[in-house]
Amino acid sequence: MAGRVFPYLDLVIAFIAASFAFETFLDLRQFSALLRPSLPPALDGIVSQEKFVKARAYSLDKARLGFVRGAVDFCVELLTLKFLVLPWLWELCALDYQLPWLWGINGRNEIEHSILFLFASSLISQVVDLPFGLYSTFVIEHRHGFNKQTLFGFIKDRILGIALMVVILPPVLAAVIRIVQVGGNLVAVYLWLFMLAFSLFMLTIYPVAIAPLFNKFVPLEAGTLRTKIEGLAGSLSYPLKKIFVMDGSQRSAHSNAYLYGFFKNKRIVLYDTLLSHCKDDEEEVVAVIAHELGHWKLGHTIRFFLLSQALLLIQCSGFIFVRSQPDIFRSFGFKEEPVIIAILLFQHLSTPVSHLLDFGLNIISRTFEYQADAFAVKMGYAPKLRSGLIKMQEENLSAMNTDPWYSAYHHSHPCLPERLATIDAEAKRVGKKEE
Repeated sequence: MAGRVFPYLDLVIAFIAASFAFETFLDLRQFSALLRPSLPPALDGIVSQEKFVKARAYSLDKARLGFVRGAVDFCVELLTLKFLVLPWLWELCALDYQLPWLWGINGRNEIEHSILFLFASSLISQVVDLPFGLYSTFVIEHRHGFNKQTLFGFIKDRILGIALMVVILPPVLAAVIRIVQVGGNLVAVYLWLFMLAFSLFMLTIYPVAIAPLFNKFVPLEAGTLRTKIEGLAGSLSYPLKKIFVMDGSQRSAHSNAYLYGFFKNKRIVLYDTLLSHCKDDEEEVVAVIAHELGHWKLGHTIRFFLLSQALLLIQCSGFIFVRSQPDIFRSFGFKEEPVIIAILLFQHLSTPVSHLLDFGLNIISRTFEYQADAFAVKMGYAPKLRSGLIKMQEENLSAMNTDPWYSAYHHSHPCLPERLATIDAEAKRVGKKEE
């Protein structure tokens, strides 16, 4: 009896199965909603029947692929855990010999061993994901007129992603392992500080060094649109430095816009597809930017960042606890207690809490979206925000009918009918104040 290990693995498998069953139930509810042959009352007479039929077909195709992908992911994860594939892969990467193509890497050094394990597990994930990525891009997206990417471009993006992983992840993983090895009693704090610094570093270099590897960013040409956006930003004291147009159309016909930058170096990025969709009324683009600036003015971005860092500190503490429990490693079939395996085990064991946190974060995010919409309404953009959101919904072929349970669990943004109702209510409230 003394050698018995608490069945952590069995508990994780049980939760994965329960989670899959629950999410499949929600997916079925959403699929049933997508099958409805007519628009929801809130969009009747607003969205054209032609767009509704196209959006319905697109959403159903994506949902069918989602069922298959969810089942495959579930089976892969279940079999990986049940048949102790990860311990086997870890032992396989413990090279007691040298191969010429590994440039003399020593598999018995924890850092080098962990890097080999990371690459091997990432390669397996890429192989599993590849058929779904190809089908989604070249069948579903192409069928519904969104895909603008060639097979060469698809492969190029994958290779670039792998190259970035090879460049970025090994030094980060090596630093994490070293911090855990020498951190002492404050290792969780040191680990959190390192991840905080790395997050800020990535937020700084991604827009200027990484994103341009995948897309072209050109300054928005002088004209009335640029003047209006600069005027809006100036009226809110937003320290705007540049406005870029991103060639999102080279991959997809979907549209969007976003802000980025620290301190006095803020920038706005507009998808070229957004400009194309709203070419007949640039005020709709300005209204969308007013919504995004509302997030900044109301402090949503910094609040979300601070919340994420608080959660990260808690996660670091939880990870250190898992690292100190040999029985957890034994339950999952590991004979050693390396740092990278402790990270994976913590992710598995914390999954129930992660699901609850994601649900809570979605609630916060949806609240922020309503507030940003209300901000744009107060700025006088109610009609244009309304028409802009409808146009984006139509052009992106977003789902028109949404199950409320599915939406509450999965979506970080309210569905269009909910947003339009909030915009209308806020516009009436603002109008009464002005009377």
